[in-house]
Amino acid sequence: MKADKRTMQPRVLLVEDEPAQREAVGYNLEAEGFAVIAADNGEDAVLLVEEDRPDIIILDWMLPRLSGIEVCRQLKMRAETRGIPIIMLSARAEEVDRVRGLETGADDYVVKPYSMVELMARAKAQLRRVRPATAGMWLEHGDLRLDPESHRVHRADKVLKLGPTEFRLLATLLEKPGRVWSREHLLDRVWGRDIYVDTRTVDVHVGRLRKALCVHGGDDPIRTVRGTGYALG
Repeated sequence: MKADKRTMQPRVLLVEDEPAQREAVGYNLEAEGFAVIAADNGEDAVLLVEEDRPDIIILDWMLPRLSGIEVCRQLKMRAETRGIPIIMLSARAEEVDRVRGLETGADDYVVKPYSMVELMARAKAQLRRVRPATAGMWLEHGDLRLDPESHRVHRADKVLKLGPTEFRLLATLLEKPGRVWSREHLLDRVWGRDIYVDTRTVDVHVGRLRKALCVHGGDDPIRTVRGTGYALG
């Protein structure tokens, strides 16, 4: 059984003001399994990041209203967005421009014209770093091991039976052990932004996940952070 693609699907924000280029890159990203959010100027890009926190950003340097380099600078200054990988696209091929882009906080720098195959490979490489489960990579923490391809979870040498929602919830927690997730962030990541459910639903499914994780014994690996949410470990 495969993981539910609806909510395991990674989100990418594509910021490009040239319509033909935006359409071509967006088409290839969707073919690679990304859910694409698009903007054609820097101001809208900043607003979209705040509203629909993407997993990665592909950002053109030359943009109307607010330049890509300024968008990058602003996002990397904020604690809540600095961890989002940014791939900067630019026709500026000089070393000084590459250095400026990277020093501003870009995680990668791709010079135009570029190979679409190379850009997709770079996007997937950044995704593996921040959301390894979406790339099919095993997630491990302590005696827990999750395989997103086969949809199997092991604790020590025992196979655990998890429902689809509990599986996605565990995958999210395993991707960043120790991180405290608010109920709102878990709703966005596990259920999706387009589905309305009450935050108390998170508590119900965390309870089910805890029960499944401890069915063969062992300590509860999920920590409740009062007034905030949950963390693994």
